[in-house]
Amino acid sequence: MSDLEGQFRQAQQDVNGLSQRPDDATLLRLYAFYKQATAGDAAGERPGALDFVRRAKYDAWSELKGMTQEEAMRKYVELADKLRG
Repeated sequence: MSDLEGQFRQAQQDVNGLSQRPDDATLLRLYAFYKQATAGDAAGERPGALDFVRRAKYDAWSELKGMTQEEAMRKYVELADKLRG
């Protein structure tokens, strides 16, 4: 496991242990970076317009198309560090 992967795993634990829940926009960014880091570019069909949550998640992830998995890990770690303050 690389140092970045270790930092990424630790950042996931840190986010799950936050004393206050981040706002929805921040949660979407965390989700998008996580999905890009673990699965690569968004795949599958975009959820329907009435499925607001799944559609927002898909759109946030889809915006990162082309970002490398390593860069997404770095961005996730950076955002987690900011949230820990």
